[in-house]
Amino acid sequence: MKINELPIKVRYQETDMMGVVYHANYLVWFEMGRTSLIEDLGFKYHEIEKQGVVSPVVDASVSFKQPVRYGDDVYVKTWVEDYDGLRITYGYQVYHADGKVAVEGETKHVIVKKESFRPVSIRRSFPEWHEAYVHAMEEQ
Repeated sequence: MKINELPIKVRYQETDMMGVVYHANYLVWFEMGRTSLIEDLGFKYHEIEKQGVVSPVVDASVSFKQPVRYGDDVYVKTWVEDYDGLRITYGYQVYHADGKVAVEGETKHVIVKKESFRPVSIRRSFPEWHEAYVHAMEEQ
């Protein structure tokens, strides 16, 4: 499968009073990784939105393994975990420079019309995007 790796330098404002990254920031990092993966696949999310569709999160899960602290260098690994032509599940792993996994998670999305939030079939409406997702899951 195709995997995107995005480096993150943890900023002070991303931490909480315990000195670790505030839990909600991982979802922001997941979004950054997802956007970077989509660009690696040859698309720009803001260009896709110009076609009248958006991709809301319909489910998210995060599992915390070890803390990430201010000043740490970490990486967000992102890939397409599952795709059925309508729904996309992205997998994520945040890991330290030494390779130790800090956080794992996934987000599930659908593509919907921006005005009505009615689901859109990627397979039918965006065949190039569909093919990119299929290939991303197959890549070795």
